[in-house]
Order: sequence, then C-alpha cells, then structure tokens
Amino acid sequence: MATNNRMALLEQLSKYVVEKDKDFLKEALTLLINALMDAEVTSIIGAEKYERNNNRNNYRNGYRLREWDTRVGTLQLSIPKLRHGSYFPSLLEPRKMSEKALLNVVQEAYVHGVSTRKVDELVEALGMKGIDKSEVSRISKQLDEFVEEFKNRRLEGEYPYLWLDATFPKVREGGRVCSMALVIAVGVNQQGEREILGFDVGMSEDGAFWEEFLRRLVARGLKGVRLVISDAHEGLKAAIKKILTGSAWQRCRVHFMRNVLSQVPKHYQGMVSSIIRTIFAQNDQESAREQLRHVVDELKNRFPKAMKILEEAEEEILAYMAFPREHWAQIHSTNPLERLNREIRRRTDVVCIFPNRKAVIRLVGAMLMEQNDEWKVGRRYFSLESMSKITSINEFTLTPVALLHK
Repeated sequence: MATNNRMALLEQLSKYVVEKDKDFLKEALTLLINALMDAEVTSIIGAEKYERNNNRNNYRNGYRLREWDTRVGTLQLSIPKLRHGSYFPSLLEPRKMSEKALLNVVQEAYVHGVSTRKVDELVEALGMKGIDKSEVSRISKQLDEFVEEFKNRRLEGEYPYLWLDATFPKVREGGRVCSMALVIAVGVNQQGEREILGFDVGMSEDGAFWEEFLRRLVARGLKGVRLVISDAHEGLKAAIKKILTGSAWQRCRVHFMRNVLSQVPKHYQGMVSSIIRTIFAQNDQESAREQLRHVVDELKNRFPKAMKILEEAEEEILAYMAFPREHWAQIHSTNPLERLNREIRRRTDVVCIFPNRKAVIRLVGAMLMEQNDEWKVGRRYFSLESMSKITSINEFTLTPVALLHK
C-alpha cells in the first residue's frame, strides 16, 4: 500500500518537473491525504487491506466522497467507511486553517455588503468551488453570537450627548416585502469619545417602538444624558419626553431648515435661508433668541407659514447653544449619524431585500461593531477640556424636552 502511494506521488512529481502541470500540488496533496486516511483506518481497525490477523476489530466498507477547500483549490477526497461504526479523519476536524480562511473571506464579504453572487465568484477566484446561497447564509450566521453580545452589552459611565435616527431597509416578512425601521443610537461619553450605544429593527418608527428602544438603553446603563439630538418625529419626541426625563432636546437644524423652506416659494428660498442663518451665527443663546424674533418680525408678512414654524421652534432649535461652543458644530444636527446611515445604506443596498430581521441585525450589527472599534482607536470627538465644561452648565439654562410644546 505504502509503495503504491509513493509511486503515485513520484509520478505526480515527475509530471510536474517535465510538464510543469499547474495542478500538481492539488493532485499530490489529494493523494497524500487519502494515503494518510488509509493509514489512520489501518491503525483503527488493526489490519491492512485484505490482511487477515487476530488483531482486526472491524472491516472497511468502501469510500464516501467529500470535497475539502484548501489554499491550493478544492480537493476530492475518498474517505474510508467502516462496516461497523463510523470514521471521520482527524485531519478534517472542524475548522482547519484553510476552512477558517474561507469562513473569514465570506464573513468579511458579507459585512461589506457584497452580494451572494459576488461572494461565489470571490471564492472561485481563490481556486475553490463556489458556495451557494444557503452556505453563505449558514457561515454568516456565525456572526450572530458576536453581534448579540455587542448589541446587549452593559453601558458604563455617563453619556452627555445622544443622537437618535432611523433608516429604512427592505425586509421580507409574512410573505411580503416592507420597509422596516432600523434605529440607531450614538452617544458621546464623559471622555469625549463616540460610541454606538444601541440599534434595533421594528415594523415602523412609531412612538411605542422608540419608547421600548430607549427603555432597553436605560436598562443597559444609559444615564447622564444632557442633550438628545434627533429629528422632530412625534413618536420619538414623546418617547424622549417619557423615558429621558430632564434631558434637553435639540431638533436637527438641517431637517428644520427643510421644513421652513418648504413653505417659501422656490425663488425666495436662498434669500430666506441666508436670513435665518444669521440666527445661528450669533455668539450666545440670548443673542440668537433676539435675532430670531427680529427675523420673524421682518418676514412674517411675506412668509407667514414659514415664520410661524420658526417662531414655534425657538426653544428646540437653539438648545445646543446652552452647551460648550466647541461642540456646536456637531450637536446642532444629526449629521454625525447621517454619515453613518449613508454608509449603512450603501452596504445594505447591495442586498436589496433582506430575508428576515435577523439578517439586518447581523449585517448592520457587524458594521457598527467595526465602526465602534475605529472610533475607540481614533482621536476623541471632543476634548477632555471641553467636556469638563458641561458639568458647569446650570440646569435652569436647559429646557427639558418634557417642557416643550406643553
């Protein structure tokens, strides 16, 4: 038996030297592994093929074929079968290095929004056979444990700033495709570092869903929130008022400007926008309030609906000015979270339609873990010196969201 294997290997080596056969390594490795399995079976049953002796405790019973993906390609192995019991080669114990490499390739591709077809092409480019959709899904589910641990981790310390926003991936559920709400919370801790605090998927962005989401954040340890930045979604505002009592609320200035300008004829939008921006160019909150009233008085006869929106939103669009000036550029809108949402949409658009909610959590969760790690090793979002100023802000200078629109 050993002589036959040696002759086969020598034949392959000769073929490689003479003909430079590019498949030499693959065929030689296949022969070697098959020989090792035969040797292992011989040791287990106590006899060579067709050998008769008193030490034999079992018999061979043919072979079963199995494909094994390696760095030199997909090998066609012949695994010996036993008449009694079963045999699994120790060489193929789960997750040898080549299989781990393949797993990492598929997972990395999944996280970066690569389609199943492209993953299949990528695997074939590595010299291995393609993987079908079910195999990609099976491998990707191994991410779930890490994503769930990250999603439900304990939050330590205080988070003075909290951004909330939602995006809407398409998900198949109950036999139909619908847009679901993917909500994300990003916070800045006392050290001025950004963190992904939480995320979840729900049927719609209603008040009940936001309320449950915020309750889970608080249960995990969210505390010390001084300012919440979000759009003016009524359900979200109600949830913030109920769960984050005592926090001030900043209405996203970008979304607000769009709402105001929608009530202004297109021809005048540039002019009105420039005048309104003089409010936000003031050096302090009190000056901004005075300028807002001046703008309203100047334009209310020409654009009454727009000026009514502006006047009623005074507290909620100027809340950020009660905080350190060094932070104003980042806390007056949800733009920091919008950039993250754009990246999420870029990657999820490749998938188009998710098969279920778990698939959304898996992909987005892995992406958010990656982003959170980058923030940890990157520079602080706000300096320690500027963060220390927040503690000196008098509570009476802040208008809690609970007091808005009473």
